[in-house]
Amino acid sequence: MFRDYRPPKELRALFIAHYSPLLLIIMLGPLTPVCKFWYQFSFWEIPLPMIPTVIAGFLIFLGGAIFFIKWEMFWTKVYKGQLVTEGFFKYMRHPHYSSLLIMGLGLALFFYSLLALIISLLAFPLMAWSVIDEEKHLLRQYGKEYEEYMRRVKWRLIPGIF
Repeated sequence: MFRDYRPPKELRALFIAHYSPLLLIIMLGPLTPVCKFWYQFSFWEIPLPMIPTVIAGFLIFLGGAIFFIKWEMFWTKVYKGQLVTEGFFKYMRHPHYSSLLIMGLGLALFFYSLLALIISLLAFPLMAWSVIDEEKHLLRQYGKEYEEYMRRVKWRLIPGIF
């Protein structure tokens, strides 16, 4: 289905912005406990009780993954070249990015890694930049229809915050 899809050239750079923080967390997170000898102190561990933090991280990641899968199923079912404004899109303009941020936070907590947590928090401005850039593209593509949608749905990523 998506085999032949190739995003426009101006959006390819956004792929790196979208997925690089999540990939960094996946790669660096497990190294924290394994390579503890690299760190003389336990600074790179999250200063919270380990077991509840790891369980919470797993549950947060799972919630983000379910959110991502539900978004993907909805998107492929509904999107046919027109602007989608129902489902998750009623509450936020970019649910895909929101799910990636949730998964990144969950993985950082699951790996019990302060370094991964910092990376996941630094991903927010990167995602915000991507969202702003993508909205320029959407305004060019959909014009007044997207402007009206922006007026109705105020939140880009996190309802009540941004």
